[in-house]
Amino acid sequence: MGPLPRKTKVSQKIQKYLLEVYGETFSQRHYDVLERRIEKSRSLIKKQRKLHWDESDVVLITYADQFHCETSKPLPAFNQFFRKRLSASFSHVHLLPFYPWSSDDGFSVIDYHQVAQETGEWKDIGELNQTSQLMFDFVCNHMSAKSEWFKNYLQQKPGYEHFFIEMDPSTDLSAVTRPRALPLLTPFTLHDGTVRYLWTTFSDDQIDLNYACPDVLLAMVDVLLTYLEQGADYIRLDAVGFMWKAPGTTCIHLEKTHQLIKLFRAIADEVAPGTVIITETNVPHQDNISYLGNGYDEAHMVYQFSLPPLVLHAVQRQDTRALCDWAKTLSLPSSKTTWFNFLASHDGIGLNPLRGILPEEEILQLVEALQQEGALVNWKNNPDGSRSPYEINVTYMDALSKRDSSDDERLARFILAHAILLSFPGVPAVYIQSILGSRNDYDGVEQLGYNRAINRKKYDLATIEAALNDDDTLRHNVFQTLSKLIIIRRHNNAFHPNSAFEIESLTSEVMRVTRTTKDGEAITALFNVSDQIQTMNICCSGGYDLISETYITGETLMLHPWQV
Repeated sequence: MGPLPRKTKVSQKIQKYLLEVYGETFSQRHYDVLERRIEKSRSLIKKQRKLHWDESDVVLITYADQFHCETSKPLPAFNQFFRKRLSASFSHVHLLPFYPWSSDDGFSVIDYHQVAQETGEWKDIGELNQTSQLMFDFVCNHMSAKSEWFKNYLQQKPGYEHFFIEMDPSTDLSAVTRPRALPLLTPFTLHDGTVRYLWTTFSDDQIDLNYACPDVLLAMVDVLLTYLEQGADYIRLDAVGFMWKAPGTTCIHLEKTHQLIKLFRAIADEVAPGTVIITETNVPHQDNISYLGNGYDEAHMVYQFSLPPLVLHAVQRQDTRALCDWAKTLSLPSSKTTWFNFLASHDGIGLNPLRGILPEEEILQLVEALQQEGALVNWKNNPDGSRSPYEINVTYMDALSKRDSSDDERLARFILAHAILLSFPGVPAVYIQSILGSRNDYDGVEQLGYNRAINRKKYDLATIEAALNDDDTLRHNVFQTLSKLIIIRRHNNAFHPNSAFEIESLTSEVMRVTRTTKDGEAITALFNVSDQIQTMNICCSGGYDLISETYITGETLMLHPWQV
């Protein structure tokens, strides 16, 4: 017998995904609630979103409370800094979770619908939207143990009985993929004194939501639509690979997780066409790209997690071949999808995306070399009882250079790496610490007690302004040089995410990238990832160098150490 017909105006595509995930457990009541919520968003959303990406799209990743000053809260302070310093370079701002939170620098959300009071208000987000497009985090896998939803669950209030995942601790969960060296289940005591063990993938303050319950789905769709109503152009699905749980499986990348993402996209397409869904899955490359679906029905973009460690590997070993070999394999299922490229973020540099690309021995050598230069490392437990490094914690500036390097060498290596980022197909994203030229924050690690704090420092706005105005500081030189590179990219059509891309290692030390428009206009980028001068034969009579703004003549070109 087929499904019972429903009386609903919800689109057939949305109904299809609901049926695949929930079958008849998604009742007429659920359909009625969903229909009313979608209709509400349709009536509220007036903003016209950009329907496709182009070369002008460059994203800044930042915390909403990145800057502090005496005269305003952090969000207005950031808005001021962005208008003055960054609006020419960045089209989008990815505001990391700015909601009330209890741990993990925002990723343990207490209330999805509010702006953290100490940071600012929704009107501040709206003001930022006047000068940039917005990217919000949809922390869809888990929420804070301090949240009202979880308190209602503990108090055993009606309607919240199934919001979280209860599990008998004797259940065999040995097959479950573990991203942390922490217990998977955490005991909590309910109002009536009974103890329940709940699924906590990331920490005991981050309680996983139970998407098998249709009421949880409706609550989270309400969150998603709230973000669209507040102006989000890009939606980042945080830790999305873990959303659906089934004991006896790995509980990552399950089919119903993919179906839920398709459902989120279908709803966003219906109420706010042009919204971009981006999946964050810090996993090996083949698993990561599976979230693009057939190219039309799932994520519009996936984080290009293999790029940061491969660029770092190329610079550290002064050898471009592994990076080039991997990049030659890149392919997209359709022109309606692209890569979300980055080198640094609020998290560390993930190592799992290297697995299957580099031998494990080379990965461990990279980790050891970085540790010797001051980087910190996070580890994960494996099913066989062993442990593996899964993340390097370090600023990208310090990852690229040795502790005794001169600032000139630091700058050259750093700009080289970011030129690679900006030349790759996709939409590039630059972390705020990177464009500010930040170094490792060991004091932050000591004060806060976790490794990721090494790359999450918050600043006094006047102090940063003074450093950027001082021609003699590394911060000033990084900011000026990287800003210039970004603007070059934003004004050349060959860097459109869909433009043709060719890459090759001319020698182990020198890599060439060529981007070509549909009309045949080409930009060639040469990268010397070594500390030696390289003289190259170029197969043309010259050209115009966009960086130095000079003409190049002759058939040979001398590249200085770390030069682009």
